[in-house]
Amino acid sequence: MSTEQQNERALEDGIVTDMSGRMTYGSYLSLDQLLTAQNPVSVPEHHDELLFIIQHQTTELWLKQLLHELSSARELLASDDLREALKRVARVKRIQDVMTQQWAILATLTPTEYAQFRGALGSSSGFQSVQYRAVEFALGNKNEKMLSVFRDHPANLALLTAEWEKPTLYDEFLRYASRRGLPIPSEILDRDVREPYRETPSLVPAIREIYQNHQENWDLYEACEDLVDLEDNFQFWRFRHLKTVARTIGMKVGTGGSSGVGFLQRALDLTFFPELYTVRTEIGG
Repeated sequence: MSTEQQNERALEDGIVTDMSGRMTYGSYLSLDQLLTAQNPVSVPEHHDELLFIIQHQTTELWLKQLLHELSSARELLASDDLREALKRVARVKRIQDVMTQQWAILATLTPTEYAQFRGALGSSSGFQSVQYRAVEFALGNKNEKMLSVFRDHPANLALLTAEWEKPTLYDEFLRYASRRGLPIPSEILDRDVREPYRETPSLVPAIREIYQNHQENWDLYEACEDLVDLEDNFQFWRFRHLKTVARTIGMKVGTGGSSGVGFLQRALDLTFFPELYTVRTEIGG
């Protein structure tokens, strides 16, 4: 009887099995460090705390990739390479899909299960995620007051301060559109990029021109729709976060001291690219 018939796959002769002195899968990915970075603090250790840790660590890894892609997209826009920049945005959207779907896993944690180790978390909270704040800053929801949250961690403060001082993705897109000849108002082009992006009614005619003359501005038209996708995805993520928290702790105060669900609810009112939504009211009206 052959090996395959015994439900066992034979190793091919060319497969490397002597790993001495070679780079391995584990060493390349630093798995010794990665897989020992989950350290439950509940005593006795609660079964579900590992899920809670992995969920948030995985999210932080994806946030790191989002920042990587958004930084590159802005650099590409600044160098007039819209097509490559949109490739980065397309990847961001796929990552957002994965991050949103992850909430369904954490939602399997019942209130009774979470309550058994929540007290061990102390004042730690997702509110303190510097990478999440950096992504918000990169997309336009800047808030100088958030810098104070990281004043005791110099590296995090430096990361967020650098993002606070950079043009947002929308800033770079609108600057690119201006170089393409679109009538972008000077108040947008010259704005203080450290301020949160706020809707500017005088920008809407330029956006309307892109949509109404989309055949002549097809790449800009596609870019606008990609940005709308990106914002929709971010709001879906925020909403799933809110509903997962409500499902797990109800209306309790958050571990970091926020009002919990109420605080998350108010985030749904924040927007990144407001004129891309406002223009829809004017088109075809």
